[in-house]
Amino acid sequence: MKPKFGNDLTNVILRQSQVVQTRMAGRAVIKVVNRCNDAKENNSLNLSECQLCQVPDAVFHLMRNTPLTTCNLSGNLLSKIPPKFALKFCLITELNVSHNKMSKLPEELADCVELQRLDLSHNSYVNLPSVVFRLPKIKAIYANNNYIMDIEVEEVQRAKTLEEFDITENPLTPKSHDGLSAVTNLRIKLTPRELEEWEDLNV
Repeated sequence: MKPKFGNDLTNVILRQSQVVQTRMAGRAVIKVVNRCNDAKENNSLNLSECQLCQVPDAVFHLMRNTPLTTCNLSGNLLSKIPPKFALKFCLITELNVSHNKMSKLPEELADCVELQRLDLSHNSYVNLPSVVFRLPKIKAIYANNNYIMDIEVEEVQRAKTLEEFDITENPLTPKSHDGLSAVTNLRIKLTPRELEEWEDLNV
């Protein structure tokens, strides 16, 4: 049998841990509510660094009568944003979801007809969702520091309003890298391609 003192101590530590977690969760909720109240004043919602694993339904409720122009969800633990995000915030011109764990986007994002700047950098994208190139007013897409290997160059070129596309720090295939390098009608930022062994004539 374990000594009773040891069990009591374990229970005390567990209770203290739960209290700390509850306080932290409470502070996070207060932070989100305060940020939403600020957004009602300036139409810019900043929920960065709020420890969010998902976009809370309460946010859509609090923002229901506010015509947001920008939304910053960076520095959280998000793996996705819900389809209703685009339906509720269809007039935003800037969306920042950088530094999360995202690997996909809802098709409904195409309903964000005013979106001009989209920051997807520092996430877990293996493929860049094609919806980003169907945004009717998109000017800048930042997809650097992901795990993207293939890009459909024709898809990029079909985005007529696109002016800047940052795809640096991704493991692009030689075909995708060379295809993007040949695009001249917009600014494409690429990490210099390392030659394959068979391409290095000095070997």
